[in-house]
Amino acid sequence: MSSAVVGVDGFLVEVETDILNGLPSFTVVGLPDKAVEEARERVRSAIKNSGVDFPVKRITVNLAPSDLPKEGSSFDMPIAISILKASDQIDKDLSDALFIGELSLNGNFRVTRGVLPAILLAKEMNFKRVFVPLENKEEASMVDGIDIYAVTNLKDLILFLNDQKSLEKVVSVDFNSLQDESSYDNDLKDIRGQEAVKRAIEVAVAGGHNILLKGPPGSGKTLIAKTIPSLLPNLTFKEALEVTKIYSISGLLNGNRFMVTRPFRSPHHTTSYVGLIGGSANPRPGEISLAHRGVLFLDELPEFSRNVLESLRQPLEDGVVSISRAKQRISFPADFMLIAAANPCPCGYLGDSTKECICSPTQVLRYQKRLSGPLLDRIDIHVDVPAVKTEKLINEENLEESKTVRVRIKKAIDIQKKRFSSVNTLTNGQMSARDIKNYLKLSDEIKDLMKQAADRLSLSARSFHKVLKVARTIADLDSSQEIKREHVLEALQYRPRTHEMV
Repeated sequence: MSSAVVGVDGFLVEVETDILNGLPSFTVVGLPDKAVEEARERVRSAIKNSGVDFPVKRITVNLAPSDLPKEGSSFDMPIAISILKASDQIDKDLSDALFIGELSLNGNFRVTRGVLPAILLAKEMNFKRVFVPLENKEEASMVDGIDIYAVTNLKDLILFLNDQKSLEKVVSVDFNSLQDESSYDNDLKDIRGQEAVKRAIEVAVAGGHNILLKGPPGSGKTLIAKTIPSLLPNLTFKEALEVTKIYSISGLLNGNRFMVTRPFRSPHHTTSYVGLIGGSANPRPGEISLAHRGVLFLDELPEFSRNVLESLRQPLEDGVVSISRAKQRISFPADFMLIAAANPCPCGYLGDSTKECICSPTQVLRYQKRLSGPLLDRIDIHVDVPAVKTEKLINEENLEESKTVRVRIKKAIDIQKKRFSSVNTLTNGQMSARDIKNYLKLSDEIKDLMKQAADRLSLSARSFHKVLKVARTIADLDSSQEIKREHVLEALQYRPRTHEMV
């Protein structure tokens, strides 16, 4: 038994081998891709170089179910074991075991994609043993409750299966102990000035809100965005499994320890549609899925291709992206916090008090139109990042550290967890219209204030709800059970002005 990955989940694959007399041949059927077909040569050489006999007969290997596409090199190990089992060189019962791993020509196992989904599948299907390459040992140690063996080469595996050698089981690692190793390159105390922006960032992180930073070049937009990981709460074990599965099938773990910190992805503005959303003939996760449970930072937002930006609209609402191809339809998780940064105009100095803008009105208008209204409407918090004054840069006063702000954020998040304990919602930013109706009880004063704001600012229904979500987060940071007038007024400051891009 082995596993194929579809989306981010493992699906059981049975490797059958039939050996008949006749002209020597080696055929693999069951919808294999090119990498699986090439397993014939790797398996043949690996078996010969492991000191056992390769049957010089007519060999047929079937990967069932036959209608499920098989791709990658992870089927080398089960194919080799199946052949040895069919040729009576392994005589033990293997019905309780699952195998996954790539072979080299000398019989050693290489690091393999998709090991974590395979182990989770084996545990779910009540297998007792899983065999993986030694280089995937750290990744495999994330799962307990099942016997996992990390094997160096095919020869050792054969001897073990024939009870001629012992192998040590992979010891599961305590996830909580690993989170203490987290370290961050940037801290809020390194940012001089920008108190209003820091406050907006605190609100955004506390409620899982998307945020757009607009300001001139050199005002610190990128640095501020890069400090956000130091404010994010630790991954829970369940979230870490989700993130590690995505990185495992993408081949980005490189045999290292699994993900213990929230991902921070910052793709270049030349990234393609497929690179950001995911896809290709055999769909793979894109940047938005690699940012799942973490942050997607899009610097120089207007420089991204328009069709790339518009493709973000559905994932921002649903937290999942569905990719349809002629052969299959796959969904990848994409529940991320969007941090975007933009200049107000091509030269970057529109409205700046320190330097005059040299762009014509036509150039400014064309630049601002690169971002559509529906996309901007999906961003909860819009904040200006002005140029930092010189006295702020040289001021040596003690600034608030990330760990201090993180305590306040964690307190607000704990309040949200308690509030949404009976539903699938995790943060205020994820609230649906039904959640808003059920969990946000507004006083008559707040209802009147919101009505006035909606009329004066021409708020759409989505913007109206986003103001309420942000106000609820501000109230949580204030440990207030009710949304008060000052909470709504602060939330309204984070909406874009109608005459500006943001």
